[in-house]
Amino acid sequence: MPTAAVPTEPTGVSDPAALAERYGLSKSSLRPPLGSYLRELWSRRKFVVSYATARTYAMYAGARLGSIWQILTPLLNAAVYYLAFGVLLGTRNGINNYVAFLLSGVFVFTFTQRCMTEGSRSLALNLSLIRTLHFPRATLPLAYVLNELNQMLISLGLLFLVVGFTDGPAWRWLLVVPAMLLQVMFNIGITLVFARIGTFVTDISQLLPFITRTWLYASGIFFSLPYKLSQLHAPTWVVQVLAFNPISAYIDIVRRSLLQEHQRNQLPNAWTIAVVWAFVMLAGGLWYFWRAEDRYGRG
Repeated sequence: MPTAAVPTEPTGVSDPAALAERYGLSKSSLRPPLGSYLRELWSRRKFVVSYATARTYAMYAGARLGSIWQILTPLLNAAVYYLAFGVLLGTRNGINNYVAFLLSGVFVFTFTQRCMTEGSRSLALNLSLIRTLHFPRATLPLAYVLNELNQMLISLGLLFLVVGFTDGPAWRWLLVVPAMLLQVMFNIGITLVFARIGTFVTDISQLLPFITRTWLYASGIFFSLPYKLSQLHAPTWVVQVLAFNPISAYIDIVRRSLLQEHQRNQLPNAWTIAVVWAFVMLAGGLWYFWRAEDRYGRG
């Protein structure tokens, strides 16, 4: 009986890579050039906003008080810190309007802390989405930052009310806008860094609470760093070293924008430090995250 002819591949195209090249195919997970990546990221801005809005809704959907927790959560956190540090440990001594002083520190620090913590899980919690669709992976950490920014704006509204009743409004409040812009830039960068680390080093979620807690106590949230160090007769260089802490800088410029009393106990070069950290962290975080774009979702 005659046998059926076995089809053969054309000469030189039996290799899958050669076939892909012949028909113009490319890897779906191929990392694009950085410029193209940023343009594609900008084109997905509506997705970032929609995803952040959905996360905010889902976060409070099962709670009886719903979105009211967006207001209660920062207030309760500040109340606990006020009782522990302001009352029991007496850190409020020597600081006028300690409530506003404490709230500003807690709100600014919590903004960065939550961006880092939530961002470190942003890719791991969305592996099914990453493996199903092709999109810039940085959209996920950015959505988490936007979600926390929404919470921060609510906290700032509460802070403005407290300062308005205690110190009264002033034109210097407008300086909070560039201060927040700089912190958002910093938070985007550091969130992208921890998003990449959290994807490949799963133990980072166990370490982050210890890292952020140490950072919390070193950032002058419960007391004025210059005032406290002057009481301890610390050398000037110690104050300058501690001033390089980015969170201390952001807290300081928010406080000096809102509280007249804080003008006398401000950190040196806080604005310069805040600007440098914002641009360096944003650029470095984007580059660091983009370098692993073709590895997210594998394994």
